[in-house]
Amino acid sequence: MPEKNVPEKKLPEKKLRVYVPVTVPMLRRLLTEREIFPVGGTAFAVTPALREAYASGDDEELAEVAMSEAARASLRLIAAEREDLADALEEALEPSGDGAPEPGPSAHGGPVYRRAVLAADVTGAVPRPDLDDAVVKLSGPIPYDRIASAHVDLAEAEPEIAKAVEVIDAADLGDEDAEFVLGDAEDHQLAWYANQELPFLVELL
Repeated sequence: MPEKNVPEKKLPEKKLRVYVPVTVPMLRRLLTEREIFPVGGTAFAVTPALREAYASGDDEELAEVAMSEAARASLRLIAAEREDLADALEEALEPSGDGAPEPGPSAHGGPVYRRAVLAADVTGAVPRPDLDDAVVKLSGPIPYDRIASAHVDLAEAEPEIAKAVEVIDAADLGDEDAEFVLGDAEDHQLAWYANQELPFLVELL
């Protein structure tokens, strides 16, 4: 008797835990839109390149490395938000046709100086060792239900985070004094919040 053609079963694509750098305003948008797309599609994870870069270290220790890379990227996002706010405010303060300044975004306050990282389980993440050992690129948004936890600075970290935002570009260029300031900020540990705690967290920020 001839054998029947049995359709090949497709194995589910393996999920990867990624760490997504965000800011407090991005967390607010996440709660409204119920999904988030990382800036530039960039996230961080325990990749083969990251494993090769460390002679020792288990998965938990390497995840801490990926998380710290994401936290530093969050600093850059805060710096970009601050620059955008400053540009918008400058534009808003330019005299309008009747000689009065137009209302600007200052009513919404300045940037929130707290690093934030989302841990999420996704499929389809592509490692980009050409950019950095822990970098991965995502092709689409992350639904809210794929987010496992959020990691956010406590209020006591804000003064050091604000100083670090000032010097993050200089630190990237190897300035030793800037690296020292950055180190003070990164001495603060991010607090852990479960997915279901995000609405309460954002309300308090």
